[in-house]
Amino acid sequence: MEPDWLTWGKTLQAIAQTGLHFTENEFDAQRYRQIRDVAAEILSRHSDTPKDRILDLFSQQSGYATPKVDTRGVVFRDSRILMVQEMLDNNRWTLPGGWVDVNETPSQAVTREIFEESGFEVKVVKLLAVYDRTHQGHRPPLPFHVYKLFFRCEIVGGEATPSYETPAVDFFAEDQIPEVSHSRVLPHQIRRFFEHYRNPDWPTDFD
Repeated sequence: MEPDWLTWGKTLQAIAQTGLHFTENEFDAQRYRQIRDVAAEILSRHSDTPKDRILDLFSQQSGYATPKVDTRGVVFRDSRILMVQEMLDNNRWTLPGGWVDVNETPSQAVTREIFEESGFEVKVVKLLAVYDRTHQGHRPPLPFHVYKLFFRCEIVGGEATPSYETPAVDFFAEDQIPEVSHSRVLPHQIRRFFEHYRNPDWPTDFD
């Protein structure tokens, strides 16, 4: 579970964002901006991130506050799982994926991300898991609430092709998983997906 200060900060940010979206009263808007400022102060005091940077992140969000959606592709070949090296996280490894863009379906997002990060063209065959990032143990914590969707995909074309974000692409056996980017995927999740691979009739995991 995440620390209380992070839960408080994210809750206050969500209240402020939703309030700013609906209010037509400038006095109320000022109060919501003050709440947002308090949220940024809480997060800054308990992390290494400057308050101004947090406020900038918050100010980019508008509308009713809802969780963000991250998609990840689970792709096997010869009982090995596809992983890409993440340049932005000290070259640790992860399942290919990223944020869902506006006007994209989750399956469109994951197929796009897999192609961009690995060079493989895939088709989505099953939703393996819907995880709340907060309850899974990902680090470092984020200032927003995130749902992570993991899709089982099958290769239909392409070839291993590194990108500027992912300098290496490879397949790994279950007992040879490299150091992973804990912000993106966790070792227990990868183990779980190998179990799903061996048990294709299992239902989707959630929460």
